[in-house]
Amino acid sequence: MRKMLAAFDGLKFSASTLDYAIWIAKDNNAHLVGLFLRDLAYHSYKIYDLVTEEGGGIDTRRKNLDKKDEKKREASILKFEKACRSAGISYSFHKDRRIAIQEILRESLYADLVIIDRTETLSHYSEELPTHFIRDMLPETQCPVMLVPNTFKPVNKLVLLFDGEPSSVYAIKMLSYTMGALKKYPAEVVTVNPIKQKTGKPRLPNSKLMKEFMQRHFPNAVFTALKGFPETEIVNYLKEQKGIPLVVLGAYRRSRVSRWFRASMADVLMRELKFPLFIAHS
Repeated sequence: MRKMLAAFDGLKFSASTLDYAIWIAKDNNAHLVGLFLRDLAYHSYKIYDLVTEEGGGIDTRRKNLDKKDEKKREASILKFEKACRSAGISYSFHKDRRIAIQEILRESLYADLVIIDRTETLSHYSEELPTHFIRDMLPETQCPVMLVPNTFKPVNKLVLLFDGEPSSVYAIKMLSYTMGALKKYPAEVVTVNPIKQKTGKPRLPNSKLMKEFMQRHFPNAVFTALKGFPETEIVNYLKEQKGIPLVVLGAYRRSRVSRWFRASMADVLMRELKFPLFIAHS
């Protein structure tokens, strides 16, 4: 991997995004770009603060509050630079001042991976997962996205969700191409056979081809086939995992999804689990 983006809201700096980004960049010898997003209409203060703060008119109070916001954003950039220098990695940063969602999509075209906190809102408010910002971003990004929890815990295994459709294979390819250093960790391919299958043991779709493919990318991978409703079986299976897996999903975009890697699967995993997710769509 050559270039990865770590996306930040400078007013609500995500320490876990920074920790994950540095860990991955260092492990994969990648250049890390800190992408500091900001919408012109987004500030840390609310209209109420302009009315209630003592001293001066509204314009003066707004200027003072804007200065505080700018200092906070600059402090976030300094924190990013200090951490990158301390880790000894190649880095740079971009200060985007336009519409945040448009900027992250534009920058993703020229990156190999985007890392972002799954709780990111680019607004004053907290939201239920997935947030509006994440939901708008995921279907349109031009590179894989790694959604990270708000507490950093290094990954020590890979869980590759597979259903035999192109989207799930594509995600595994992209993981192999972008973060080859992770191949040192144990890998497990997990599939779910539909509940309508009445007889026989659960099996891996396109078993021969998939195992041949995995032999070239993750040669020590093991295979697990479950049976039932994917949203239930996958979540329950992952909750029983020991260690910290990176969970790899195929598609997010509903118009290009396979049988069960649809938007609802990613949404369920974001809500129910605290593991990082690697999401890619072709």
